[in-house]
Amino acid sequence: MAAKQSQSHKKVTLKIPAELYENLAKIVEGTGFSSVTEFAVWVLRDVAAGGKLQADPPGLSQREIELIRQRLQALGYIE
Repeated sequence: MAAKQSQSHKKVTLKIPAELYENLAKIVEGTGFSSVTEFAVWVLRDVAAGGKLQADPPGLSQREIELIRQRLQALGYIE
């Protein structure tokens, strides 16, 4: 009977676009990372260790977003 993996060592598959994978493969060449997966895990752990992500996207204030929505609505792109 095979030994059960502990919850911390259990792995799942994360699907990303092939183009992103290829770009990441270029980034990790010549670094200490042995694979794109190892690099992705490192990045995700770093993000997760920092707490939660900002609710608002960086760069635009709520007021700027509202002005863009109003302009798109005036142009007929959104209702």
